[in-house]
Amino acid sequence: MTMVNGFTAADAERLPATERELVARRERALGPAYRLFYERPLHIVRGEGVWLYDAEGKRYLDAYNNVASVGHCNPHVVKAICEQAQVLNTHTRYIHEGILDYAEKLLATFPAELNHVMFTCTGSEANDLALRIARQYTGGTGVIVTQLAYHGITEQVAAASPSLGSGVPVGHCVRTVRAPDAYRLGAENVSRIFAEDVRKAIEDLRSAGIKPAALLFDGIFASDGVLSDPAGFAKEAVELAQAEGLLYIADEVQSGFGRTGSHLWGFQRHGVKPDIVTLGKPMGNGQPIAAAVMRSQVVEAFGRTARYFNTFGGNPVSCAAGNAVLEVIETQGLLHNCATVGAYLKAGIEELALRYPVIGDVRGSGLFIGVELVTDRASKAPAAEATRQVVNGLRDRGVLISSAGPMENILKVRPQLIFQREHADLFIETLEAVLRDLP
Repeated sequence: MTMVNGFTAADAERLPATERELVARRERALGPAYRLFYERPLHIVRGEGVWLYDAEGKRYLDAYNNVASVGHCNPHVVKAICEQAQVLNTHTRYIHEGILDYAEKLLATFPAELNHVMFTCTGSEANDLALRIARQYTGGTGVIVTQLAYHGITEQVAAASPSLGSGVPVGHCVRTVRAPDAYRLGAENVSRIFAEDVRKAIEDLRSAGIKPAALLFDGIFASDGVLSDPAGFAKEAVELAQAEGLLYIADEVQSGFGRTGSHLWGFQRHGVKPDIVTLGKPMGNGQPIAAAVMRSQVVEAFGRTARYFNTFGGNPVSCAAGNAVLEVIETQGLLHNCATVGAYLKAGIEELALRYPVIGDVRGSGLFIGVELVTDRASKAPAAEATRQVVNGLRDRGVLISSAGPMENILKVRPQLIFQREHADLFIETLEAVLRDLP
């Protein structure tokens, strides 16, 4: 199966000899399942702030990788990791103040009813754990996700991740609903349609003899094409699902930790109250740490009947990294920075749309922006080939993004929270140069 913005074997023949050999070594050692970005893959050797550097010393403006959300090799985070690694790193079956300090600090960022946290190493594990808890709490097995959702790679979560493609079939207890796409469905309709589709999915599960357990989606519908607006559109669907006895699992692996600018957590833009929230990617700025945060009543039954232990989940070094990330977000005012610089960047792209009709829609919140490219604004026909050319053209000019969406025609722009106006200016200037060169 090919991947959006993925390197293919056909591209290998065009690579210089050194890179071609590295790609061959990679396939020999890692096998065929791993994928690389771009027609000419990057050989990255160093990162600092918003920049990545290749083996030849060329630097790239990183406008995509939200794992290092407070900047590559952030000094405060690196210091916290090193200091803790020099003292102790073990698991959660011993008492350790660092783990408790971080857990309490993290929980303080959530509404009061979300008052327990369970640590994992990855977002996939967090979503897997959330589904286990939801199914035990409700007694159901049915899960509702969007048509191109991605929630992880464990067997249970992969079955609820249609974006993985036909090689990973959707589970028989999973139902998919249309992504809430305001550009194609209309902003005035998207809330009603999303809620109606969720209602139909609940009915379909029940008609098949499957008790629904959970509605699961991420706060900005990233894999579906960065669907952020209008704020609040998810409220009707969430409240309907909860009234029907389902738990709402808010996947904040991509939209959390200030990414959307207006709030620390993406679900807050919609005015909803999750039963479980899952966290990952930017949580440790590259250190593997993730978590599920939940209401106490949801986890009580699970805790009575099942032990939970994750060897590396919540280890002291990872918790030190997570704590440092929260400190950087707070002390450097990154939530405000994300909102203001994100608005500035989005406005700059919208200005380009006035001159380049290939840009059909610009959407997003904070520093998570989707730019939909079309061949014709009236029909909104997807411009997948132009999207491929733009992504690779930016890469060749030293700016990194990727693409998303069911028709592979949406530029996915997701820079670090430390992005400044001068970085936004460089991004816009480079994007215009690439658009100007489109055939």
